[in-house]
Amino acid sequence: MKPRRTTAAARKPIIFLAENVFERWTAAEIAPQQEMEQYRFVAGNFSGADLTNKRFIDCRFEQCNLSLVTLAGAGLQNVEFSECKLSGVQFSACRELGFEVGFAHCQLPYASFHGKRLRGTRFAHCVLTEADFSYADMTEAVFQECTLTGAIFEQTQLVGADFTTASGFLIDPEINAVKKARFSLEGLPGLLSKHEIVVE
Repeated sequence: MKPRRTTAAARKPIIFLAENVFERWTAAEIAPQQEMEQYRFVAGNFSGADLTNKRFIDCRFEQCNLSLVTLAGAGLQNVEFSECKLSGVQFSACRELGFEVGFAHCQLPYASFHGKRLRGTRFAHCVLTEADFSYADMTEAVFQECTLTGAIFEQTQLVGADFTTASGFLIDPEINAVKKARFSLEGLPGLLSKHEIVVE
């Protein structure tokens, strides 16, 4: 067995062997699998699937429906999601060891990252309405062109996080760590709304 890599930054898998590319898989087909390494899933429908205690290492999901999947004790190590539906997914239930994820063009309404360590995590062109980031460590996370309407930030570590192209967020600097976090002028109302300050 080859040694597991343990670098802190998420590593995007580049090459997948043909036998490890699975198209249009369903929950029934993924059920027997316990540990999946360097798997690429394309257009799979896993909505509502029970992925309890399964491990995904260096995997990529593309155009998959993973809404309301159960991730209790699941391991996500360097897992990328692209153009996926992830409504209501409780990432907070995943095991902490090696947790590394990245998202691009994904639908993540009502997803929960409560208490997760997401340092440097990249969200690109994602819808994160009503997502829960309370008590999470989002140090240097990037929210590129993301919609954060109704997202919960409470006791969240946002040091160095990038919100310059994000929209819809409401973040209270009094209950969140925002030192060196980046915001655009257009995003200032999301920081000042509690104080009823008008930015013109």
